[in-house]
Amino acid sequence: MPMLPSPLPNRYNNRMSSAAPDLRSPIQFLKGVGTQRAEMLHRIGLHRAQDLLFYFPRDYQDMTERRTFDQLEESGKVQTIVGTIEEWTKKSTARGEMLTLIVDCGGKGYLKGLWFKMPFIMREFAKGRRVMLSGKPKFDYPFWIMMHPQITYLADNEEEEGIEPYLPIYPLTEGLKQFHLRRILRNMLPDYTPLLEEVFPETFLTGHKLLPIDEAVRNIHFPQSHEARIWARRRFVYQELFILQLGLAIRRQQHQTHLKALPIKFDRHIDSRIRQRFPFDLTKAQEKVIKEIVTDMSQPVPMNRLLQGDVGSGKTCVAVYAMLLAAASGCQSVFMAPTEVLARQHLRTLSRMMEKSQIRIAQLFGGQKPSERAMHLHDIKTGAAQIVVGTQAIIHSEIPFQKLGLVIIDEQHKFGVRQRAALKVSSGITFEPHYLVMTATPIPRSVTMTMFGDLEVSVMNELPPGRQPVKTYIADAERRTAWWDFVARKIREEHWQGYVVVPLIEDTEEFDAKSLQTTYDQLSSGPLKEFRLAMMHGRMSTEEKERIMFEFRTGEIDLLIATTVIEVGVDVPNANLLTVESAERFGLSQLHQLRGRIGRGKHPGYCTVFCNTATAESQKRLKAFEKTPDGFKLAEKDFEIRGAGDLFGTQQHGIPPFRAADLVRDRDVLMEARADAAELVHSDPGLALPEHAKLRKQMLNRYGAVLNLGDVG
Repeated sequence: MPMLPSPLPNRYNNRMSSAAPDLRSPIQFLKGVGTQRAEMLHRIGLHRAQDLLFYFPRDYQDMTERRTFDQLEESGKVQTIVGTIEEWTKKSTARGEMLTLIVDCGGKGYLKGLWFKMPFIMREFAKGRRVMLSGKPKFDYPFWIMMHPQITYLADNEEEEGIEPYLPIYPLTEGLKQFHLRRILRNMLPDYTPLLEEVFPETFLTGHKLLPIDEAVRNIHFPQSHEARIWARRRFVYQELFILQLGLAIRRQQHQTHLKALPIKFDRHIDSRIRQRFPFDLTKAQEKVIKEIVTDMSQPVPMNRLLQGDVGSGKTCVAVYAMLLAAASGCQSVFMAPTEVLARQHLRTLSRMMEKSQIRIAQLFGGQKPSERAMHLHDIKTGAAQIVVGTQAIIHSEIPFQKLGLVIIDEQHKFGVRQRAALKVSSGITFEPHYLVMTATPIPRSVTMTMFGDLEVSVMNELPPGRQPVKTYIADAERRTAWWDFVARKIREEHWQGYVVVPLIEDTEEFDAKSLQTTYDQLSSGPLKEFRLAMMHGRMSTEEKERIMFEFRTGEIDLLIATTVIEVGVDVPNANLLTVESAERFGLSQLHQLRGRIGRGKHPGYCTVFCNTATAESQKRLKAFEKTPDGFKLAEKDFEIRGAGDLFGTQQHGIPPFRAADLVRDRDVLMEARADAAELVHSDPGLALPEHAKLRKQMLNRYGAVLNLGDVG
């Protein structure tokens, strides 16, 4: 371990405020704040002194290469110099509008800053104002010149020798300046950091190479070296991830020790009867996952498992096996999907597989007629219905299950932590049901450990035998005619069907992207006018969507033009053609989900994507999509490109956002924190030891309600 950075210099330790410092003090009473500036700070969520201490910089300005005028050199290095604004001009050039700033460098000479097409920079200019410019200087007699230098405004009393080697750069709001926040924090750090409560025992800090809290806060705001920045940031990244992993580890422990379930019996006879329902052999991946599920369900502890299966890998068959296993023990099952389109598709699949069996299926959807819903509720209450299929309507009221033994939720990432807790509470039974959640959206490992860290994980990435790969192409505008000719030929000669997916329902001036109506009009009066086309989107009523999907499944519609309402679960074996318009507006995982809608029968699928305006990032995504059929690899790639926030918004899961940690950048720290949390909970269940009381308190304050932990003592 490198030598830990030293505390801040003595110049930070001689500023004492007149009133006794208190971390709960309203922010307006801090030195340098006042009522007007407090209102600005309130807009960015800062209300008390402790809020400001944990308002971390988003970046730093490297001031280590500070120079005087006669020390500037053409070395290609970023150098920093302080001076006062002398004058500025603005004029039009062939490269665009050019802004020129002349800075007097202490009477030794002049530095010229040049910016092109950046007129907003001059808003803060004022003659005689002290500034600091950072850039790569070049000499052009009689001036040193910096192109597009970074400019920092200094307070009037901010001495050059007092400027730290790394200046913090904070997220701001209108009217608030960087030097305002820096000055406030410089004033408060010496008095307020000693008041911070350390949650880690001293032996833990030493053993895990963590800075003490007061030192970490000082060094994350005003680090005296690059190493100080690294160690300060590590402390807060580790702490955030560790506290979450503690909560997840305790939830797993509570699940295993306090919750009781009905063991589901299994024998060869039951297994043989279930397999007779499948007119095909299961894949090795399906066999492996079924074995894990059978083992879990045979225990008196509730199964708590996440099943990740790539599109087309056969998750529904695994779900059917588990529900029939529960039915063989006289238990009921719930199968819940996020949309009615998907839930009704599951209902059709199950009804087909349960033909000529004694299994009865109840259905619960929003908008059901009262008489129909009452009939299904009666079947559930009496036990006449062994399987219940529906949407989130299932969790919106108490359901009178007779003997609920298994809960299955499809597309778990669309539900969230709080919703799955609500389902379990609403069952109103003595025993907890076994719990299986499934997703066809492969989830990056770091996200799985964060959002689903209380679940055991199974993975299926093997396609059923005979399943054809989908051929994927990125096409430019010149290939449109050829593509639509190909689509028309396949529909005409081989009676194939297809999808056209667009990002917008209606045209808008905000986005340069294809809309549903425009695309329908162009195709129905142009290259595909001889065929039967239809539109579908999320604003339609359930009845409209069901009618269109029925006509599409039965071949009455040749081409379905839709938004991403078809993204998950829609299964039409004769659909082998997919066109994605304005593909730059979709993420990799979303594109992969859409691609999974085709090629589900005996023929290969053909997917072509068109772009309107592709950035470097979207081009990288689309190239990966074209070359990679593996959903798990694509999910990791999407994760690296877009980050966790865009892929799986933490808000929908109820998990508070991180301040310091980043799941893409900090995967190694996450692994370390997860292992350490599991070890601590194993050695001290419930964190009952006195030295762990503060950790326990922080964990409950942050995640107790989200994870439904209650009191862990």
